[in-house]
Amino acid sequence: MDRTSLRPLAAAVAALLTLGGPTSAAHAAEDTELARNGGFEAGLDGWSCSAGSGTVVTSPVHGGTGALRATPAGNDNARCVQTVAVRPDSTYTLSGWVRGSYVHLGATGTGTTDVSTWAQSAPDWQRLTTTFRTGPATRTVTRTVTLHTHGWYGTGPYHADDVSLLGPGGDPVQVPAVPTGLTAGAATSTTVPLTWSPVAGATSYHVHRGGTQVLTVTGTSATVTGLTPATSYGFQVSAANAAGESARSATVTATTLPGGGEPGGTLPAHALVGYLHAGFANGSGYTRMADVPDSWDVINLAFGEPTSVTSGDIRFRLCPATECPNVESAADFKAAVKAKQAAGKKVLISIGGQNGQVQLSTTAARDTFVSSVSRIIDEYGLDGLDIDFEGHSLSLNTGDTDFRNPTSPVVVHLISALKTLKARYGPGFVLTMAPETFFVQLGYQYYGSGPWGGQDPRAGAYLPIIHALRDDITLLHVQDYNSGPIMGLDNQYHSMGTADFHVAMTDMLLTGFPVAGNAERFFPPLRPEQVAIGLPASPQAGNGHTPPAEVTEALDCLTRTVNCGSYRPHGARPGLRGLMTWSVNWDRFGGWEFSRNFDAYRWG
Repeated sequence: MDRTSLRPLAAAVAALLTLGGPTSAAHAAEDTELARNGGFEAGLDGWSCSAGSGTVVTSPVHGGTGALRATPAGNDNARCVQTVAVRPDSTYTLSGWVRGSYVHLGATGTGTTDVSTWAQSAPDWQRLTTTFRTGPATRTVTRTVTLHTHGWYGTGPYHADDVSLLGPGGDPVQVPAVPTGLTAGAATSTTVPLTWSPVAGATSYHVHRGGTQVLTVTGTSATVTGLTPATSYGFQVSAANAAGESARSATVTATTLPGGGEPGGTLPAHALVGYLHAGFANGSGYTRMADVPDSWDVINLAFGEPTSVTSGDIRFRLCPATECPNVESAADFKAAVKAKQAAGKKVLISIGGQNGQVQLSTTAARDTFVSSVSRIIDEYGLDGLDIDFEGHSLSLNTGDTDFRNPTSPVVVHLISALKTLKARYGPGFVLTMAPETFFVQLGYQYYGSGPWGGQDPRAGAYLPIIHALRDDITLLHVQDYNSGPIMGLDNQYHSMGTADFHVAMTDMLLTGFPVAGNAERFFPPLRPEQVAIGLPASPQAGNGHTPPAEVTEALDCLTRTVNCGSYRPHGARPGLRGLMTWSVNWDRFGGWEFSRNFDAYRWG
């Protein structure tokens, strides 16, 4: 959000670069068939499919009597894997026959560049093939690679048959070691997030609750859902591959919150969030806190800004009378804040905006950020904090390629600062974020400068922050405006100002997506009650204004899967929290059109 009525797009997506390179296809005389049960004649022997997504069918088949049929569902892409022993510094050819939409075949753990090939549409059997060369240190303990097939999120089932890996054989695959480092994150009333350390040679992990297996995942994190409020649970995890399953890890315990518990306390089931120009007028006129209508459930004070980009020292002041002749006194403002809170509203300080670049590049800046933001919250008696970092506040250093384990100081320090503030103020602390699409949904295609450099290092830079704080975030309301075209999960570009854009962008948050197309680095979905859609309140407020009728269409499609346009979401989400707008002032300028449309909408 910015202080000017309009501004140019932050960056051009088309400028981002991706690079690749060919691989050798030569074979040595000792090449042998290494894939086990590649024709699926022995059922799923040798294969492991995520979330029980795979089965063997007798028709259609490419050869023999069996073929794999696997069905994506929700945030699972029906990934089936097999671990194969290989030799270092050797060339291999992987091939297979597939049917269906978006069928992938590939290999990971090669020690060089992992490979993948895919068919976007294969109504009949189609052969996929690729080659790779193992590195000198390929999985130095077990010297294995992992073959995989998978489909795509929200598409129908796919079939695979006669999977083959030709090349020199290696030592037999060993059962993986017992996982370590199992940790439980912040529980909600019905969920517990878990993370653990990766195990060499493992192709999947089984999560156990009270001795019963409840989940199978391919990554090193999972969220157990459907739990009972105010209840203690014990969790373990085991590692598996084609050779078998390890023993279970040590048990970690976690207790769910009492019923109704959510980060930041209670909000209405469907809430309206608005930014109040408390420190400036911006051509829309000054609106006193006491004059904000009851329609608004969360009021974000714009803005707290730093004394310098890297200081971490955040300051907030009311609009000067020279710019806002009708500004109230500080005492009246604070009294109005208390009155809003007494009426059940939340009032937050929003940090950043277009002019407030914040880079917490040092621990000193981090600590100053915590202390200065605390002073503002305490002085005005606020309910929490909104993070609206824009421009060049956040970027990823070269080599920082995994959103689950960030290394860039500005990201690591911001995560630490927000966790400290959350711990200081307790479970009632409201934490919201308003990133631009460039920093979130663009991560589906590009992440940071990329594995070979050359991309915009800001691409997807909010993802590690959202992920690290997903159990603490009250609301994420991405700015669906001031944006270039962004690719959705349908692999089509969508442009702002339309219902389809809001449906596609919001569906990405509620479905999850592979970051930079890497299925091994899947950004898990947020809960619907954590998500609101960010829009401009009027044509003067920013690029991408959406007419009220289109806003209604987007809500219909997302919450009930009716009134949808060209993009259809991955299921109905009636729990979607609501809308955010820039801004209360611009809505007043526009005759309260935005908030009246929200008030009139019939949820469910």
